[in-house]
Amino acid sequence: MIQELRLGMPSEKQKLFLMDKHKYVGFGGARGGGKSWAIRTKAIGLAYRYPGIRITIIRRTYPELRENHILPLCETLHVRDTDPRKRLAKYNDSKKDIIFPNGSRIIFRYCENDKDAEGFQGYETDVMFVDESTHQTEDRMKKLNATVRGVNDFPKRIYYTFNPGGVGHAWVKRLFIDRKFNANENPDDYNFIQSLVTDNKVLMDTNPDYIKQLEALPPKIREAWLYGRWDIFEGQVFEEWRDDPEHYVDRKWTHVIQPFEIPSDWRIYRGFDWGYSKPFAVSWYAVDHKGTVYNFQEFYGCTSTPNEGVKYEPKKIADAIHEIESTDINLKGRQIIGIADPAIFDEQRGESIAQMMEREGVYFEPGDHTRLAGKMQCHYRLAFDDKGIPKFYCFSNCKHFIRTIPLLLYDEKKVEDIDTSLEDHIYDEWRYVLMENPINPPVRKKEVKDIRDDPLDLWRDKAKDSLGAYDFITY
Repeated sequence: MIQELRLGMPSEKQKLFLMDKHKYVGFGGARGGGKSWAIRTKAIGLAYRYPGIRITIIRRTYPELRENHILPLCETLHVRDTDPRKRLAKYNDSKKDIIFPNGSRIIFRYCENDKDAEGFQGYETDVMFVDESTHQTEDRMKKLNATVRGVNDFPKRIYYTFNPGGVGHAWVKRLFIDRKFNANENPDDYNFIQSLVTDNKVLMDTNPDYIKQLEALPPKIREAWLYGRWDIFEGQVFEEWRDDPEHYVDRKWTHVIQPFEIPSDWRIYRGFDWGYSKPFAVSWYAVDHKGTVYNFQEFYGCTSTPNEGVKYEPKKIADAIHEIESTDINLKGRQIIGIADPAIFDEQRGESIAQMMEREGVYFEPGDHTRLAGKMQCHYRLAFDDKGIPKFYCFSNCKHFIRTIPLLLYDEKKVEDIDTSLEDHIYDEWRYVLMENPINPPVRKKEVKDIRDDPLDLWRDKAKDSLGAYDFITY
């Protein structure tokens, strides 16, 4: 007796995923879109279609892998049926793989950290599925991608499923949402299929309350998990950040604005965060007469790989800074106040980085490294007033500031601070400069009731008590 294979009916979005033949396929983008089922079904289909093919399914941890893929696939393929004739495949628990009668294999692996990723060196697979790929950094993902190779005729593809948020949010968003590709990336190789909970008819029929559960979540989580929004997500530090091109000119309800020539009487600051194997960051800021800070120029020492430094020596950085300040229309001939990471003044191992740069005519003062106070200054500056005006702007040409600041996440252990394993170098020199120009927390104006209809002065007396005589508005 031959066992029947029952996979179920795919949704319209899942059909698109199952039929997609791009080299890199992204799927999901929100909770409840049927991502895990799509992975398992596609893996089974490939295993039957191409005898002998090697297929790898990856998740961050083994428990996640077991619950979401190993157990469901073993059940679907009847690998533990008491009647061996009904088993459609065999599962080897020690090797963590499923072997089909035609020689095809589905291999299960996990990757939680950089050490796990190093363990894939020498590994080879034809097709890879990376479930919840925003749990992987871009560097880890590149190491995993490199395992998809071989001299056979099998297809070589990588399928990614994901939701907004996580350490991989930036690279997933760049490739599949924004479609901003580097020189060595072919746009034609990439395709994204968004699948929301409303696209998953099976889930909506079997668990109609699931969408209500998503709707009941806190706003930022709801926007990401229910609607697939990528500009705000759980764990994001600066969720007040806004980049709205429609307001680049009027400068309302946006932090990114159109560049303009800096007036000659505004103060100019240069922020610096040292890095060698990690990126260094140099930014120039102007402060107007109202105390608003403008980030108008940047010099970022990063390779084409995010968070990888160009390994410039201090002299080379100083020479580049001097060249920029001698030629940039907003910097040439200006008095510039340099503020830097206090670590560059360390002389315990000989000449400090600050001294090396001073020899080239580039000077810095040590910045205030108080982390939480500096972070709060960033929040204070980003806050909008009632008219949509913040106390900090960033010129649209400062691409790395615009890229890195919105993607910073909170540290899982130091819950009030930023995760320093992320690309926080521009953030560091930004807060050094802001700590040189501290402001008080923004205070919303209290709504003052129109007292012209208060003949007994009852509200007037109460308002005076709460607001103070000098704050009280009379008519």
